Amino acid sequence: MSVYDQRPWLALYGDQPEEFSLEHTNALEMFRAGLAADPDGVAIRYFDGVVTRAELDAQSDALAGGLRELGFGRGDRLAVYLQNVPQFLVCMLAAWKAGGMLVSINPMSRARELTYLLEDSGAKVLVCSESLYGEVGRDVVPASPVEVVLTTSELEYQTRDDARLFSGVTRQRHEGTRDLMEFIAGHRGNTPPPVELGPDDVAFLTYTSGTTGVPKGAVNVHRNVVFTATVYRDFIRFRPGGEVFGIAPLFHITGLIGHVAISFLAPMPLVLAYRFEPGVVLDAFVEHRPTYTIGAIAALNALLSHPDFAREKFSSFTSVYSGGAAISPSAEKAFRAATGLQVHNAYGLTETTSPMTATPFGAGPPVDPSSGALSVGVPVPSTIVRIQDDEGNDLPLGEIGEIVAEGPQVVAGYWGKPEETAAGLPGGTLKSGDVGFMNEQGWIFIVDRKKDMINASGYKVWPREVEDVLAEHPAVREAAVVGVPDDKRGETVKAYVSLKAGHSCTSDELIRHCKERMAAYKYPRQVEFLDDLPKTVTGKILRRELRG
Repeated sequence: MSVYDQRPWLALYGDQPEEFSLEHTNALEMFRAGLAADPDGVAIRYFDGVVTRAELDAQSDALAGGLRELGFGRGDRLAVYLQNVPQFLVCMLAAWKAGGMLVSINPMSRARELTYLLEDSGAKVLVCSESLYGEVGRDVVPASPVEVVLTTSELEYQTRDDARLFSGVTRQRHEGTRDLMEFIAGHRGNTPPPVELGPDDVAFLTYTSGTTGVPKGAVNVHRNVVFTATVYRDFIRFRPGGEVFGIAPLFHITGLIGHVAISFLAPMPLVLAYRFEPGVVLDAFVEHRPTYTIGAIAALNALLSHPDFAREKFSSFTSVYSGGAAISPSAEKAFRAATGLQVHNAYGLTETTSPMTATPFGAGPPVDPSSGALSVGVPVPSTIVRIQDDEGNDLPLGEIGEIVAEGPQVVAGYWGKPEETAAGLPGGTLKSGDVGFMNEQGWIFIVDRKKDMINASGYKVWPREVEDVLAEHPAVREAAVVGVPDDKRGETVKAYVSLKAGHSCTSDELIRHCKERMAAYKYPRQVEFLDDLPKTVTGKILRRELRG
C-alpha cells in the first residue's frame, strides 16, 4: 500500500470525519432544502436590495418555464455573461429546473474568446448584461449557436447609485434580444414540469483559464457540486447565522462553489457587490457584516492597501480563506497583522470543482524550511492526493513531483475533448500540472507549474521560490519570475516586479536581496519593473504573457 493510501493527514482533522456523505442527490435539492426550511430567509443581498429564497425560487421558476416554452430542455446549455449580480443565481437555478446546465463565461472575455466559448459549449441561450451585449455580444452572437438572447442590467435589484461602479451606466435595448426581467415577469406562475436530476447530470461547464493553452470546458456534475459545497460548509466550520461575501467572480469555480453553492447548502445569505472594487467591498463589509469569504490573495491584498482600509472593517469575519493563487508566507503574515485574522489556504482547480486541499479551520499552515513555501493545506475528506513522477509512480513523502488527486470532486472530463480527458484525467484522477510535495504530517506544498520550470545551466529553478523571496522585500507588491534565453546558461532567471505605493528600489537592490538568500543559480539576473503584472481574473499571474 502506498503511503498516500494510508492518509497521514488524517491526524490533523481533529473531530472531522474521514469521509463526507452527500445529503442531496443534486445541487437543486440543496437550494430547495433551504427554501423549505425558511422561505422568507434572505438568499441574496445586493447593495440595498434583498432577494428572499421564495422570490429567487419564483423568478427562476418563471425563467425556466419560459425557456421550456422556447424549446430549452434536458442537456441544453444556458450561458451567462454577467458580473456578480443576482441574475446569475436566477439563471443557474432556472437552467437546472429546465433540465439543462449553466455555462459560466468570464465577463472580461472579448469577441474572440466569447466566440470560442459559445461555439465550444453549443450554448442555446445567452443571458448577458446590456452593456456587454452592445460592446461584444452583438458582433458575436448572430454567427453562434445561440438561439435566445436575454439581456439585463446591473442596476436591477437595487436603487443605490454608486458612482464608483455605475457611473455612466444607462439602460440599453438591443435588436434581437429580450429583457430578462420582463421575460420573467411575463412567465410568472409558469412553473416548469419537474425534471429529475441525478448525481451524474452536468451542473456547470466551467472553462479552464487557458494559462497553458486553449480553455477546456470542465464537466462539473451535480455530485461534484454537492460534495465541494459540503467541504466548504463542514471542513471550514460555518457558524449558524453567518453570511458569505462574494469576493471571487461567480463565473469562476471558486465563486460558483465557495460563494453560491455554499449559500444554498448552509443555507446563508450571499452578499454581492457587482464587481470587485476595493472601496466598495470595504463599505459593504461594514453594511452587511459578513462572516466568511474566499478570494484570491491579490484581492485581499488590494483591500489591505486601499486608503479606506481599517482593521475594524474585517471584525465581523469568523473565517477567511484564499484560493486561486498561492500565498507567500510574507503575504499571510501581513494579512494577519493587518486584520487579526488567519487567512486559510485552500487549493483546487476547475477540474476539482474547487477544493481538493484546505487548511483545517483554526490551524496555522506550516512553512517548508527548505523551499520557503507556505502549505496549501491537507487533502479534504474523501480525497486522496498523491505526488507522482513522470511515469505515474507514487513518490516518497518529501520528494517533489506532480500533484495528482482522486475523489468525489474530480470532474468526469472535458466537454467534447476525449483526448484531453484521457491525458489529464486518466481513470478518474486529475493530473494537476502543478509540482509539489507532501511532508510527513500530510501537509502539501506547491512548488510550481511543471511548464514554468527554468533550466539554468542544467539546474532546476522553480519560479515560485524566487517570487517568495522577492515578496519578502518591503518595497515589493507582486513579483513574477520567468526563464529567458541566455547565451551562456541556456536560460536565465528574470523577475518582473510591481512596487507598493510610496516605495522605491532599484533592480540591483532586488538582485542583491535575492542573492543573499538563495543559491547562486537561482537568483534573478534581470529585473524589470511594471505598474501591474498581467493576471487572470482570479489573481493568477500570467507568466506566459511575460515570457512573450
